[in-house]
Amino acid sequence: MQHKVKVTVIDKKLYPDLQQKYCADPHSGACPCYNVGDEFIFERYSSADDFWHMGLNTLKRTDYPAEAVAGGPAIPHCSEAWDAIARYIYTGLQGGSIMRGWMNDERVMICCCSDGTRPVIFKVERLDYMAVYISGIGCDKCRQKIEAALASIAGVTKVCFRDDFTEVYVDGAVPEEGVKAAIEGAGYTVTKID
Repeated sequence: MQHKVKVTVIDKKLYPDLQQKYCADPHSGACPCYNVGDEFIFERYSSADDFWHMGLNTLKRTDYPAEAVAGGPAIPHCSEAWDAIARYIYTGLQGGSIMRGWMNDERVMICCCSDGTRPVIFKVERLDYMAVYISGIGCDKCRQKIEAALASIAGVTKVCFRDDFTEVYVDGAVPEEGVKAAIEGAGYTVTKID
């Protein structure tokens, strides 16, 4: 089983009274680094190791120019936010429980950066998947056939085809044997599952 971590900005707060009273720039405004709805995906498989690059290029969805958003191609994550979310990202990438006993799903944590005048609220969630190496895929019809076969397995939530392997996302315990049997039943060969 492999793991990714999805980080979503779910809210931004602003406390102008505190900025007026304490900030060098009393009109600093809301955080300029993040926007509600921004999504980031952290990977640590194959050649990807996003954690050690402070999330540079992890931005996958935004309604703003990517060059101006933390986690985009030019700006790593803000140090205040990184300090708050890094521990949960690292735990999730290792397949651990992000927050057992506090959240209703141990794969999820709601947290915020430490800027007391304009905090950003994040949802950090571990995504579990199998990296399945399949031989015989030649076209989109092959991919559709494999995806349909995998969709019949309870717990399979999504299938993504990469250059070298296929990501089979799961929610809960899905046996590797069932994934292999479904793919081979569709007429393809599974050479490895990580």
